[in-house]
Amino acid sequence: MDAGRLQERMQIFDKIISDRGSRYAVSGGAASTREEVAALLAQLKRNKRFAKATHNSWAAILSGEPVKDDDGESGAGALMLQMLERAGLQDHVIIVTRWYGGKHLGGDRFRHVADAVRHYLRETGLNGGA
Repeated sequence: MDAGRLQERMQIFDKIISDRGSRYAVSGGAASTREEVAALLAQLKRNKRFAKATHNSWAAILSGEPVKDDDGESGAGALMLQMLERAGLQDHVIIVTRWYGGKHLGGDRFRHVADAVRHYLRETGLNGGA
């Protein structure tokens, strides 16, 4: 798939959460294969700001198969998958990006990941009416 089609398929919501120096963004787009997920991640990381992020955690349900990558943010992918399953969203990847601000957030980081996914679902209208 060419970069132009990827770009129009990807939506990015930047600077949506800030806590103790850490900043969050959420993005995503339609993807039905791991290759399409990889292409969307590569497209996102062409932006140097996202390439330099501490974590680009993602999750998707591709043809009924749950797939995820915490990218070092332990537990983030599983939480995101659970939310995608609840929303009934398949063949779509959601990526939560975090720039670490120097202070550990403890359990609050999970709340921020969940809030980022909710933001994406709400803003894109993909929340299934939830």
